[in-house]
Amino acid sequence: MNPTQRFDDSEIAAVYRAIYTRRDMRHFTRDPVDPAMLARLLSAAHHAPSVGFMQPWRLLRITDPALRLALYAEVERERIATAAALGERGNAFMQLKVEGMRECGELLVAALMDGREGHIFGRRTLPEMDLASVACAIQNLWLAARAEGLGMGWVSLFEPEHVRTLLQMPAGAKPVAILCLGHVERFYDEPMLETERWAQREKLEHCVFENRWPAAKESDHVES
Repeated sequence: MNPTQRFDDSEIAAVYRAIYTRRDMRHFTRDPVDPAMLARLLSAAHHAPSVGFMQPWRLLRITDPALRLALYAEVERERIATAAALGERGNAFMQLKVEGMRECGELLVAALMDGREGHIFGRRTLPEMDLASVACAIQNLWLAARAEGLGMGWVSLFEPEHVRTLLQMPAGAKPVAILCLGHVERFYDEPMLETERWAQREKLEHCVFENRWPAAKESDHVES
């Protein structure tokens, strides 16, 4: 190990703190986000890794109040449709707060750029690597926001084609996330969906394997 490449202990601790205390936030104050801070966060997103250095992310800042409300209406329609698709869990889902679009200081839409088919490096057999690259930009933004003391929430309840048309994106572009960004009274102690008992974090050993995928146990196929 080259010690000159290592961050000092306090810097390392700050990186891990941002990772472990980042939350998908749904409760925001209406305080504005400082423009200089927003610029830093957008720059952090833009410095994300991308397959083949294609940089497929496009970020739209929504400053028109009417457009914000139109996006909220799109999300609300999909929220109702999702509840219907969940069957007996639909009522529980409708009790969850799934976004903070009307309250957050900044509303962003992260999208895949058009013309992605021209990028072959790293995508010939895995074309979805463009989406993975956008996810890296979102994660950069999220961690930087947490370090700055801002909350962020990822909203994916919308019909992409409706949002693409609403935001006048060119053919081939695709919205993948509505991002609520802003000040919060406090960060959740744990992911909100854990608090609400919707789901629990998987154990690490259930997600990390060595050399080969483990053989499935018979009990793994039994529905609870």
